[in-house]
Amino acid sequence: MSNSEELLGTAAAPADRDARVSNVRNRANWMRRRLLKMIFDAGQGHPGGDLSATDVVATLYFDILRIDPTNPAAPNRDRFVLSKGHCTGALYSALAGAGFFPEAELDTYLKPESRLNGHPNRVYLPGVETNTGPLGHGFPVATGIAIAGQIDQADYRVFVLTGDGELQEGSMWEAAMLAGHRGLGNLTLVVDRNRLQQGAGTEETNAIEPLADKWRAFGWDIVELDGHDHGALIDAFDAAAAPRDKPRCIIAHTFKGQGVSFMRDQAGWHHGVPNAAQYAQAIAELEAEMAS
Repeated sequence: MSNSEELLGTAAAPADRDARVSNVRNRANWMRRRLLKMIFDAGQGHPGGDLSATDVVATLYFDILRIDPTNPAAPNRDRFVLSKGHCTGALYSALAGAGFFPEAELDTYLKPESRLNGHPNRVYLPGVETNTGPLGHGFPVATGIAIAGQIDQADYRVFVLTGDGELQEGSMWEAAMLAGHRGLGNLTLVVDRNRLQQGAGTEETNAIEPLADKWRAFGWDIVELDGHDHGALIDAFDAAAAPRDKPRCIIAHTFKGQGVSFMRDQAGWHHGVPNAAQYAQAIAELEAEMAS
């Protein structure tokens, strides 16, 4: 058995594709309900971006990543970097669901002395690869991790999730240029393309289109898909595992606040806290979706 095969963790997903899709769908729904409870109880958070990213994060943690929560520093583990570091609700719920720490610890979110800060901190929490929060930092770090793997001829893969507004940072394109130049086939970047950032749309603030053409110009393979379609995400990540000599960018078209009717596609829910009635409505909608 190879080292890669030993790293099962929660990525020991069902072999059948339909079962894989069902498993990720169930996990994503649980994550949405759990992260909303975290934000409601804490009285702060970023529900819009958490909810747009949930399906991508759930697919990675519960189907794709070679990880072992009992050995989070395993040298041959896959690496995931949350470059849009303010969306900790999605990350922490996935880490807890994957077994990196007890689910009950999610109830300490943003409380004094909690390990679950508003931005992830690798010093405090197992499973966090690097501290992120200030936008434009996580993707360059992930690029460095991929370069290290290339130099060492290691077989781990590097996945990074960025926000689309984050692509207005110059450091992102410096990393993109370097990754393309070095042919980092072990690097997969996912853009959470929900088209909204704090206060307005990306194209109103500082337009980033034509986005796919820009990545191609930097030497990347491009995949565009529905970022809430678990089957499409599984297929794209499976394809990314094949040997290649280019980094891959998956442009995941999503909706801010996905899964909750009054939050969906609303820039005002970039950050914010539902009141008691809104929270009850959100949970009811998610429970109904799970039952359908």
